Amino acid sequence: MGHRVLVVDDDPTVSDVVRRYLEQDGCEVRLAADGAAGLAAIAARRPDLVVLDLMMPGINGLEVCRRIRRQLPDLPVIMLTALGEEADRVLGLEVGADDYMTKPFSPRELVLRIRSVLRRTAGPATGPAGLGRLVDAELAVDVARRVAELDGVPLSLTVREFDLLVFLMRHPGRAWSRADLLDKVWGWQFGDQSTVTVHVRRLREKIEKEPAEPRRICTVWGVGYRYDALDEGGRR
Repeated sequence: MGHRVLVVDDDPTVSDVVRRYLEQDGCEVRLAADGAAGLAAIAARRPDLVVLDLMMPGINGLEVCRRIRRQLPDLPVIMLTALGEEADRVLGLEVGADDYMTKPFSPRELVLRIRSVLRRTAGPATGPAGLGRLVDAELAVDVARRVAELDGVPLSLTVREFDLLVFLMRHPGRAWSRADLLDKVWGWQFGDQSTVTVHVRRLREKIEKEPAEPRRICTVWGVGYRYDALDEGGRR
């Protein structure tokens, strides 16, 4: 049986097209026509990934995503939006979407995005680079189990937040541009770099004691971001 994907969209034409492409790719697909039906479907049987429309009557996609994140922080969510403004796309990322696509979109590209996210959640990568434990003072990451802890308390990280944290921890002291991170973490050679900005901000809120004055994920003005490991006393 293939991956289970739930498509939550009130447009039956979009839902049907996405369903057909995903089924051709070997996925088991369920459809929900609104936010309430989508939440009920998740409660009944957890999917491997949710494709979620932003604008729906009743419970909209943003609120559905918020509720998913409160209960299932590691459930991948790809948001669909007909809105082209950057502020609307950023809002979807702010509430916890791992990725987004703007309508009209290529169903084939959506399938590729879904594959990319599911590959990261299917299990540890092969080879030494995919395994191991990363420790930085009170921050510890078990890469194989995809578990991160701060002071022994598990962190609720999305798929992309976890991937970004692992990548940065593996390359301390090096400055990366947003384009670099989009390529290395998301696997995109082009795309909206505000995706990186939002994920860095969300990650800081979870691993930094003072997110406004980060000690680990530092901004390198004119370049991008750098990860600075701390010593046992919590100092750089």
